[in-house]
Amino acid sequence: MLIRLLRRHLRPYTGTVVLVLLLQLVASIASLWLPTLNADIIDNGIAKGDTAYIWRIGGIMLAVSAVQVVSQVIAVRGAARTSMGLGRDVRERLFDTVLSFSSRELGQFGAPTLITRNTNDVQQVQTLTFMSLVMLAAAPITGIGGVWMAMRQDVGLSWLIAVAVAVLLTGMAVVIARMVPLFRAQQKKLDAINRVMREQIGGVRVVRAFTRETEEKARFRQTNTELTDIGLRVGDLMAVMFPFVMLVMNVSSVGVIWFGAQRVESGAMEVGALTAYISYLMQILMSIMMATMVATMIPRASVSAERIVSVLDTGTSVTAAAHPQRPDRLVGEVDLRSVDFTYPGAEEAVLHDISFSARPGTTTAIVGGTGSGKTTLLRLVPRLADVTGGQILVDGIDVRELSPQDLWSRVGLVPQRPYLFSGTVATNLRFGDPDASDEQLWEALRVAQAEDFVSAFPEGLDHPVAQGGTNVSGGQRQRLCIARALVARPTIYLFDDSFSALDLATDARLRAALRPRTQEATVVVVAQRISTIIDAEQIVVLDAGRVVGVGTHDELLATCPTYEEIARSQELTGAAA
Repeated sequence: MLIRLLRRHLRPYTGTVVLVLLLQLVASIASLWLPTLNADIIDNGIAKGDTAYIWRIGGIMLAVSAVQVVSQVIAVRGAARTSMGLGRDVRERLFDTVLSFSSRELGQFGAPTLITRNTNDVQQVQTLTFMSLVMLAAAPITGIGGVWMAMRQDVGLSWLIAVAVAVLLTGMAVVIARMVPLFRAQQKKLDAINRVMREQIGGVRVVRAFTRETEEKARFRQTNTELTDIGLRVGDLMAVMFPFVMLVMNVSSVGVIWFGAQRVESGAMEVGALTAYISYLMQILMSIMMATMVATMIPRASVSAERIVSVLDTGTSVTAAAHPQRPDRLVGEVDLRSVDFTYPGAEEAVLHDISFSARPGTTTAIVGGTGSGKTTLLRLVPRLADVTGGQILVDGIDVRELSPQDLWSRVGLVPQRPYLFSGTVATNLRFGDPDASDEQLWEALRVAQAEDFVSAFPEGLDHPVAQGGTNVSGGQRQRLCIARALVARPTIYLFDDSFSALDLATDARLRAALRPRTQEATVVVVAQRISTIIDAEQIVVLDAGRVVGVGTHDELLATCPTYEEIARSQELTGAAA
């Protein structure tokens, strides 16, 4: 998965990657040449007292060092730009993919893991890319070149290199093999701690109301301890690995000096050659150590890549039509024909054989008991999920045959749980229409009965809004969401229990102001309070996912026991005024 992810997203940076590799080759050749030049100075300059030779070779060494430094600096800069660009592209693609998900896919993954995958997991792949271009690319060049240059100095000590490399690689393989499952578990624990944090922050009032602070602290402590334990086990392996590398390097150096001294004494080797040999041995082992450092990152990055690719490869269950149709007229007619819906993995359908029509200029209300499928039904119209049976038609065309953008542009949805984005009142309202003027925003606020409290803000439309709208009350949040839908001027309004947080007086004023604004649009309202929809031209009554009554308030009181029971519980069994 890691190779596949890198191959796909590094393609735009092929030129930069090739340049980085060429510069790393130049820098590695320069670093391999320096010990040989140093050996020449010792054997041919210092040993013979030839000062001119020392100056000449010393100048060459300075020039080679300059080439090495310049090549390394440019290579690191190119690696940084490439890895940062890769991270940006992967995050953007992940974000676009998640935005295309329907409710089914969002529920399948969950918000905590999607956040972790778009942040921590991408960072792991990004860091590995940078370290690979900076360190791993140079390691084989330095290692192989070092062996060749060392053998040029003296073939008799080659067995020392073979033994040192074999011991080092064996030790590293054992450590890395034990790290892979730990890194996989570590990413899962990061998901878990994100989930616990989100639950505790989002439900802090519930935690305090039921005095569950002790239990929640214990739950967080357990999750945090599990993540810490895995981190400590990874740290233990790292603590073993690097001392082991240093031990092999130091023992190898002692071996080279020990056996090399005997060869120098016998005249089979020069002192400068012995010095160069030690330098090459260090370069070989250092290249292996650098490769090992990057190799320890590969397991974690591989796990992260698997998690990223699993999101990217998950297609949305709500797919756009290959050849979308365009209706001849845009009036907002909605027809449901024998609609069924079953959640993935569920044994029974939530909705059964739902059929009714909603026409422009009318209000269609949907009522029913808790769990009767009201919200689920409303979510099917804008294709937040697709029906599993039957059809939903908008302006005579199946919503699955419409372009998603065309469909969404006609629908103004006010969800059951109103949500505002961080920014200002104006930026939230302009989600409905980015080009809306301030006057249009104030008009929408007036209709939504939000003008009074927005105008009371010192900044007015520029009043800051916290993430989720947590710095305004629930009723204010609902009214701002209604205003946002009004700014869009859609042909279909979907209100999912959007008046529940309003007092009866505000509810009545808002409904009265909505009528002239929505008189040419189709309005579908899910409501708990009968008073909210008592004047609706059509009321659809759901019970256990089935339509048990359709008609006006008075008609349903006379013909639908379920509706009569709901009205009686709210003391609204009288005829509408």
